[in-house]
Amino acid sequence: MISIESLTKTIGEKNILRGITLTVNQGETIGILGPNGAGKSTVLKIIGGLMKPSSGIVTINGLTIKKDPFLVKNKIGFLAHNSYLYDHFSPLENLIFFGKLYQVENCERKAKELIRDVGLTFFMHEPVRSFSRGMVQRLAIARAIIHEPEILILDEPHTGLDQQAVKLLNEVILKMKAKGSTILMVTHDFAQTVETCDRIVIMKQGSVVDDFHVTDRSVDYIYEKYAGQVG
Repeated sequence: MISIESLTKTIGEKNILRGITLTVNQGETIGILGPNGAGKSTVLKIIGGLMKPSSGIVTINGLTIKKDPFLVKNKIGFLAHNSYLYDHFSPLENLIFFGKLYQVENCERKAKELIRDVGLTFFMHEPVRSFSRGMVQRLAIARAIIHEPEILILDEPHTGLDQQAVKLLNEVILKMKAKGSTILMVTHDFAQTVETCDRIVIMKQGSVVDDFHVTDRSVDYIYEKYAGQVG
């Protein structure tokens, strides 16, 4: 479904990505691990159309952002460090707004269902500016999946979440996975990777240094693989 070929990104004299080549099959859930500065978030931003590569190409079902931006972006849900929510809007207003952008049918009903699913029903009509970091992240999860995307991109999604919200997010990931969505997740949380991912990609200094399927669902197994490549 997603084909990444010889992807590079250079900013000034710094090489952020150094010829990334990767194939992601439809329905796979992939965890991307690596130290800070490895280029993990940059890969996600390029796939999601938020950043242009210096060279190389990303295709999604044979389509590219450059030639078919609307068709490609309509397939993607992106949960980034920035929530992309409007802080003067309520959760309901935010989700209806984004739902209409994606032409979601029965948009208000869908928005209310998602607000319930992420545990914010009591705050449905409150402005987002009054929310805690964890509450904003919950709503951002709902925003990313309101159009039931074929591809879900998650950039450190567990950051700022309490244990209840982490459980909720994992349930969302597994639910999207069951529907056949392809999921790419950058994380530093090995436990969540073990729980949700089929495959692990490890990056270091802008390159992929390991790529393997999760056959042993233990944190120690992932840590040993990671330590062997990153140290």
